[in-house]
Amino acid sequence: MVAYGAEQRVRVAAVRARWLRQTFVHWPFRPQAVQALLPPELAVDVYEGAAWVGLTPFVMAAVRPVGLPAKVPALPSFAETNLRTYVLRADGRDGIWFLSIDVASPVMLAARAVGAPYHLGSLRVTGEGDGDGDTVSYAGKRVGGRVSYRLRVRPGDPLRPTERDVWLTSRWRAYTRRLGRIWETPVEHEPWPLADAAVDGLEQTLTRAAGLPAPLGEPVVHFSPGVTHVRLGASRPASA
Repeated sequence: MVAYGAEQRVRVAAVRARWLRQTFVHWPFRPQAVQALLPPELAVDVYEGAAWVGLTPFVMAAVRPVGLPAKVPALPSFAETNLRTYVLRADGRDGIWFLSIDVASPVMLAARAVGAPYHLGSLRVTGEGDGDGDTVSYAGKRVGGRVSYRLRVRPGDPLRPTERDVWLTSRWRAYTRRLGRIWETPVEHEPWPLADAAVDGLEQTLTRAAGLPAPLGEPVVHFSPGVTHVRLGASRPASA
């Protein structure tokens, strides 16, 4: 069972940020289909017999990389969309594996140095999702135009997270692979405030571009207004 709150403190943050207006759209897949996309050092994590892949668009705000002087303003807000799944190392430590990361800010491409699969694109997020009947819309097109998505969700009432809700949304490290090694990036933030959400419209080619087949069922959808105290630690080679 993953932790609802952060599993570790990130005492020295490489990046501070806010993750706002985040939607989680999770589909179930056969574990073998997802395992085929992972490096050999990682095993797909499963819940109720299925592997889960999440489309998670959001706004990155108040981004402050390490070394940015306090008097210098944070980077302008920008949109990011992840396609991710959940994995286990041999020692049982769970984390996120990104199948793709689409981003509107060229600054984030620096994370390719540790294998993060960033792609530059044109992305936008509209709507706040905090009013009665309000919707939030996300759209993006990767440079080259062959991969794109459109998503519109209608957030519902706040919920008390179930075990599955926590399993799908609360992970405290990301794994990448570069130069023949697995790299680990720790993360710390407050627990996600979650709400139910309904999809009003969804078109996407991200899963197909990642090499995934059709999912086993309909998606599970959550919305969060966001977390405001995100601390990302420095990426480092994971211990054997």
